[in-house]
Amino acid sequence: MKVEVQSKKGLKTTLSIIVDKAEIKKKLDNRLLELQNQIELKGFRKGKVPALVIKNQFGKAIYGEIIDKVLKESTTKAIQDKKLKVAGQPKIDLKTFGEGKDLNFELQLDLLPEVKLQSFKSYKVSDYSVKIGQDVIDKRLENLSKEYKTFEDKKNDTKSELGDQVIFNYQATVENKEFDGGKGEGVAIELGKDLFLQGFDKQLVGVKKNDKKRVSSVLPQNHPKKELANKKAIFECEILNVKSPKKNKLDDDFAKKLGAKNLEDLSEKIKNQISDQYNMALNSITKKEILDQLEKNHNVDVPQNLIDNELKLIPNNPNSNKDENTTQSAKKRIKLGLILNEYGETNKIKVTEDEIKSEIQKQIKSMPGQEKFVFEYYQKNPSATQHLQSSIYEEKIIKFFKSKIDLTKKELTIKEAEKLINSFNENNKAKTTSTIKKKEPKTSKTKKISKK
Repeated sequence: MKVEVQSKKGLKTTLSIIVDKAEIKKKLDNRLLELQNQIELKGFRKGKVPALVIKNQFGKAIYGEIIDKVLKESTTKAIQDKKLKVAGQPKIDLKTFGEGKDLNFELQLDLLPEVKLQSFKSYKVSDYSVKIGQDVIDKRLENLSKEYKTFEDKKNDTKSELGDQVIFNYQATVENKEFDGGKGEGVAIELGKDLFLQGFDKQLVGVKKNDKKRVSSVLPQNHPKKELANKKAIFECEILNVKSPKKNKLDDDFAKKLGAKNLEDLSEKIKNQISDQYNMALNSITKKEILDQLEKNHNVDVPQNLIDNELKLIPNNPNSNKDENTTQSAKKRIKLGLILNEYGETNKIKVTEDEIKSEIQKQIKSMPGQEKFVFEYYQKNPSATQHLQSSIYEEKIIKFFKSKIDLTKKELTIKEAEKLINSFNENNKAKTTSTIKKKEPKTSKTKKISKK
């Protein structure tokens, strides 16, 4: 095989490739021998069909198969031998081909640009943290004490009020007929929450222990039995008990009920939880500062075919190629992806299988009850796993970058953090995705653009 650089202009390179006819004939003969053991033709025993007969009947198809294989192999080898980094799929322009002839074709390539990484010294980035005051922790503790209410029995002759808990049995009917699921025992509701059926709670205000109470309510529109949806139901209720809310004492016992060792431990957990909530958003702001400076500090020519492919991925935007803002955003994403990839490759940053599995496990734990769905989603969608890998890779590069640049520590009050986050969100309403994408195979699929 002979390979020559036919032309080179910017990021576009054309290679001229010639594959000797003898090499093609050898592959063709070998394929015919393989087919002799596979093909069955009338009048011949299996494995005894002459190669010439096979060639006469299937020659064109076999030759086409061999040429496709040679094109792929020679394209891959030419790119590897020339040590080229290709952007997107190569295009093939066939010049001469045919049995008994050399295969002559041109390979048109869009190359990835050379990225010259800049010194870490030129970057100035803010690293934000939030100061969590004791007043914020105390307020969260107070809210928890209200959320995790305890109740104590009222005296038998004391009527229920809003905020009380009523425990009751009931039998419901629709049009004087009982129905499946229309019976309940030991049901406990907090009056005023309106969590049972709309308007149900208020009808139990004023009841006492051992009272009988008839309550009417409309069954929900999404009732499991369609024939009962939006129907008026009558509930015959037997009041078992009435309890009033008991104010929780913020002490170690209360903390233990919430899974903490003591009140001090619960306070620390609350502080960390609040910090994590704000830090997640603040880290996004720091990341944006880094990416903006990376993009500004590097001159990178972005291949047009990558921009075109990126624009095609934008949903519901048929005119995206004509939209300058959309095009510039796509170009910026690609440019950042190229820069980050170069940092990753230069510093040998990789994502392990264990890191991917660990991240999937985190997602599974964060969605109780949907563990099977999350697991099967990644198992059945390789592209989702690849996207996850790209996100982890990008975060590892950003983490590495932060370890090398000059970070200015800024501690904010919660009010300052919220103002900064709100401003950031307002300016970045457009959906963002990972800037690093899976590198497409460069030679497994080539586009033939002409035959001469």
